[in-house]
Amino acid sequence: VQLQASGGGLVQAGGSLRLSCETSGRAFSPYAMGWFRRAPGEAREFVAALRWSDGNTYYTDSVRGRFTISRDNTKNTVYLQMNSLKPEDTAVYYCAAGQMEYEYEVFLHYEYDYWGQGTQVTVSS
Repeated sequence: VQLQASGGGLVQAGGSLRLSCETSGRAFSPYAMGWFRRAPGEAREFVAALRWSDGNTYYTDSVRGRFTISRDNTKNTVYLQMNSLKPEDTAVYYCAAGQMEYEYEVFLHYEYDYWGQGTQVTVSS
C-alpha cells in the first residue's frame, strides 16, 4: 500500500489549502485514515482522522472548526481542507492509514501502518 500526499504550499494567514492523500497498491480497507503534522523542533502531532467504516471524524482541538477531513472512495483519496490557516499550522503534514482495533488508537501515530511522504505547509503572518 502506498500513500501519496500533495497539496501543500505557502499561504498567508487566514488563507486555505486542501491536502490530498491518494492510496494505491493492493486492495486495502483501513480502520482509519489520518493526518499528522510535525513542526520544526516539535514532535509529530495528531491533526485529524476519519474512521473508514462509518465516516466518523476526529480532530485535535486546535484545528476543530477550521479543518475538515473527508474522503472520495471513487478516487481512493482522503482530503484535509484547511481554512483560516494560522502561522502555528506551519508544518510538514503526513497522511497515514491504520488497521488498528480500537477507536482511541486513531490518535496515536504508532498505531498507523502506512505513511505518505509528507507535504510542507507554510503559513505566513
